Order: sequence, then C-alpha cells, then structure tokens
Amino acid sequence: MATMRLRALVEGRVQGVYFRDFTRQEAERLGLSGWVRNLKNGAVEAEYQGPEAEVERLTAWLHQGSPHAQVLRVQTWPCPPLAEESGFWVRY
Repeated sequence: MATMRLRALVEGRVQGVYFRDFTRQEAERLGLSGWVRNLKNGAVEAEYQGPEAEVERLTAWLHQGSPHAQVLRVQTWPCPPLAEESGFWVRY
C-alpha cells in the first residue's frame, strides 16, 4: 500500500477552538502520522501521511474541523513521505 503525504493550510476560525487536538485525535483514529500547529497569522498548518484513502478522509475532515471551528478555506500540497515518522503530534 503506497504512502501519501500532504501539507494542509486551514484558514478561518481555527485557533482557540481545540482544532489542533481534534485534528490529532482524528489522525490517530485514521492511523496517520504527522503533525499540526498554529501559525502566527491565525491559520493552522498540518502535515500527515498514510494510505491514500485515510489521507483523503483527514483532508475532508479538515473542511469541517472541531465543533466550534469555522473553516473558510483548506489548501493542500503533496509532500514526499517520511520513512522514519511515526505517531501524530501537536507542534508548539
């Protein structure tokens, strides 16, 4: 099974609404590895990898986000998969 990796930029009301922790929980549920972090401009950035179907599921989830988020836009870019990465964490 091929591994796919994406970088995502999520814009809207996505900070202060537990977006990062909900993203981590969803990524772990899907068996993905990677990270998520807040950016100074108010957006959230994430990189995640795993089987294509699960990567697409997390990407779709990012369009909704956590219960109190208001996602306005999600942009994604492909990245080369990382061979040594395991787990999903919140970066600070």
